[in-house]
Amino acid sequence: MTTSVVWHPACRLHDPGAGHPERPARLTAVLDALHAPAMASVIRWCEARPASREELERVHPGPYLDALERLGRQGGGVLDPDTVMGSESWDAALAAAGAAIGAVEQGLATGTAFGVLRPPGHHALASRAMGFCLLNNVVLAARHAQRLGGRRVLIVDWDVHHGNGTQALVEADPSLRYVSIHQYPWYPGTGREDERGVGNVFNVPRPPGLPREIYVRDLIGAVDTALEAWRPDLLLVSAGYDSLSGDPLGGFTLSPEDMATWATAFRERVAPAPVVAVLEGGYRLDLLAAGVSATVRALA
Repeated sequence: MTTSVVWHPACRLHDPGAGHPERPARLTAVLDALHAPAMASVIRWCEARPASREELERVHPGPYLDALERLGRQGGGVLDPDTVMGSESWDAALAAAGAAIGAVEQGLATGTAFGVLRPPGHHALASRAMGFCLLNNVVLAARHAQRLGGRRVLIVDWDVHHGNGTQALVEADPSLRYVSIHQYPWYPGTGREDERGVGNVFNVPRPPGLPREIYVRDLIGAVDTALEAWRPDLLLVSAGYDSLSGDPLGGFTLSPEDMATWATAFRERVAPAPVVAVLEGGYRLDLLAAGVSATVRALA
């Protein structure tokens, strides 16, 4: 069995500057790991196309997109204390969104896919960039899936930070459900259990330093709750690897094998619906590479 790995070379172009954790080397580390000979038998490589304006406007309003593109074409600038655009960041953002959309297309066709992309997306609001994120890749992917006939989409987020942007973009729409396990309290300060949307939001806030088995169990339990009397046509994973033990931006204790456990558990629970993952955070390169590799193997 194989899984599709969808990417675009322009995702390398986003450069927030020296010392920034969301650096181009993240993409290189993941691609190098996935190109290892041991992975060749489980991967089907697919190069994405950049997202179109029509696809972006399913989630983000035109004036916001215009402002981002203009800032990038003018050489870049600071959007918030954590989020910076360079002169080629707009092209990278289009490529990242396109890789997420392409991963959905591959997943719907073949059963599973992984979108290797950056910049990440789950903090991006409709009209605001934040937390290293410019466009909300996973919600763009969900809306694309719905255009292709996947009426119900479950988004599961295992990044160590709460995906405030994703929650804000889906919490009023019962056709989408969002499950997130995240360190709390931690950036960006959202993600309490009582944030329920229209009954479609399932937050699992947890402190740092717990035994890894607790995080694994609690996310699977929340997914089971979200699936009660509700079957998705697609499960999307916001796959962040800053939840691995040793990542500099988080305090969870997870291992790469735990991500594989989750991916396998989700596939079993939603079958025959496809499972598609898109890359979010993860800032220690060796851990990031190992986590993605384990996830891709599980999807395959």
